Amino acid sequence: MGKRLQCPRCGSREYWICSRDRRRCAGCRYDWEPSRLPLRLRLAAWRALLGWFARGLSGQAIAAETGLERKRVCRALRVVRQAMAQDVPPVFSGVVEVDETYLGGRRRTQRRLQRAVPVKRGRGTPKTPVFGILCRGGQVWAQLVPDLHARTLLPLIRRRVAVGSTVCSDTLRVYTGVAAKGYVHRLVDHTQGQYVGPAGAHINGLEGFWGYLKRQLAAKGGIRRDRLALYLAEYVWRYNHRGDSRAAQVTRLLRLLRAAPS
Repeated sequence: MGKRLQCPRCGSREYWICSRDRRRCAGCRYDWEPSRLPLRLRLAAWRALLGWFARGLSGQAIAAETGLERKRVCRALRVVRQAMAQDVPPVFSGVVEVDETYLGGRRRTQRRLQRAVPVKRGRGTPKTPVFGILCRGGQVWAQLVPDLHARTLLPLIRRRVAVGSTVCSDTLRVYTGVAAKGYVHRLVDHTQGQYVGPAGAHINGLEGFWGYLKRQLAAKGGIRRDRLALYLAEYVWRYNHRGDSRAAQVTRLLRLLRAAPS
C-alpha cells in the first residue's frame, strides 16, 4: 500500500494500486486516477485559475487575469463545479435540519435573475424548488427537486440521513412520515412565528444557508436554468468550506480535479 498520495474524497493516504494505474482508497473505497488534470491545462494554469475562482471572480475576469481564452475558462469552471458536486458527505447523522425553499427573487433589482430562474407571480411561471439537509455543526447538502411532495423528499432523507438521527423540520405536511422511517422528528412551526421548537429544535442553520445562496445567485445577475444545479453545487461547497483559507481551497479543488473522470 502506498503512503504518498491522498484520497481526494477523504484525505486518507492508505490505498491500493489497481489496473490502469488507478488507486482505491482503503478508507472510503473511492477509486481515482492520480496526477492527471482535465482539459489539458498545466498545473500552473489550474492553480492560477482556481486561485482567482476562490476569490469569487467571474469567468470573464479570470480569463483577463490568467490570459486564458474565455471559452476555455468557462469549460474549466464547469468541470470544477461538477467536481464540487461530488465533495459532500454521502450520509449525515446526529441532529440534522431539513428544509425547502424556492430559488428566484421578487424585487425589481432581480429582474434578470427572474428571467433565468423563473419566479411565480400570481399566474406566472413557477419558481424552482430546492431541498436541503444540514448536519448541526457540520456541512450542508442541497439539490434541485421536481416538486416538494413526500414521494420526492422522504426518499432523499432516507438516502442522506442515517437511521436513528434527530430530524428537525418545519410543519410542512410532506415531513409527516419522517418519524415512521426510524428518525426522531422535531417540529418548528413558522406559521406561529416560532423559530425554536420543542427540545431546542430549529432549522436556523439551513435558513442561514438559503439566505447566503440567494444573495450569491442574485449577485450573478442571472443564471440559465440548465446551469442552476452546477451553481447550487458551487455555493454548497463554498459554504461548507467557508472556514478554509484560499490556499486550502485550491489544494482541495486540485485533488478533486485529479479524481474527476477524464
